[in-house]
Amino acid sequence: MEYNFYLAFATIFGLLVGSFLNVLIYRIPLKKNFVNDRSHCTSCDKLIYWYENIPVISWLFLKGKCSKCGASISPLYPTIELIVGLIAFLLFPKLISLQSLTSFIFFFSVACAFLVHFVIDLKHKILPNGINIYLAILFLVHSIFTYSYTYWLFGFLLGFGFPAGVTWLFWVLRKKEGLGGGDIKLWAVLGIILGPFGVLHNIFLSCMLGSLIGLPLIGLKVISRNTRIPFGPFILIIASFQIFFPDIFKSFIRLIL
Repeated sequence: MEYNFYLAFATIFGLLVGSFLNVLIYRIPLKKNFVNDRSHCTSCDKLIYWYENIPVISWLFLKGKCSKCGASISPLYPTIELIVGLIAFLLFPKLISLQSLTSFIFFFSVACAFLVHFVIDLKHKILPNGINIYLAILFLVHSIFTYSYTYWLFGFLLGFGFPAGVTWLFWVLRKKEGLGGGDIKLWAVLGIILGPFGVLHNIFLSCMLGSLIGLPLIGLKVISRNTRIPFGPFILIIASFQIFFPDIFKSFIRLIL
């Protein structure tokens, strides 16, 4: 009974955090204040009251429309809230098994940052520096107490240096930009937690995943060769397996190498 209560509490907490992540996803690319400013309808500027901002429930009650102007409210909002609620639900057993609130906070925070990065890059083709810095702080604190300094330092240097070098070489040979600066920064940050070999695995597999998705789209003429595809989601998908499902990832690496 007590377990179910705390599980429900963790899930509700996740839904509430998901509502805040929606604010970040909308406001960070627009460089708007996400701390003090009240939420409002993007069509008519009507202030959104607390009872219109209850995760998932309010969207269903309002039938996905603004109560004043009737403008559609994107289904992405309740989707994000449900995803974060599910993340909290799935991570809660880890909290119980490890008997560590700090572990739950770490993994939950990383998952939330990954989700914000993922959606913003898909929508706007940018990986905000603020989210990268937030992840860097999380990873550095964790790695300092978990790994030797050579692990996270060389991971960071390799995560930045290798893709930056390849991008520079691509520019010299083709006079075209290869990887975006946000992708390189994200790899550098991931190197802190993944280490040198882990970040190399991520670089290789995310490029492979990007090719597996991008090349068929080019072949089907859905996109052209010059279409700029956000690469961050591929990096984040691979990193999610490395961090949240390390045993599955290691088995996969042994299978292909």
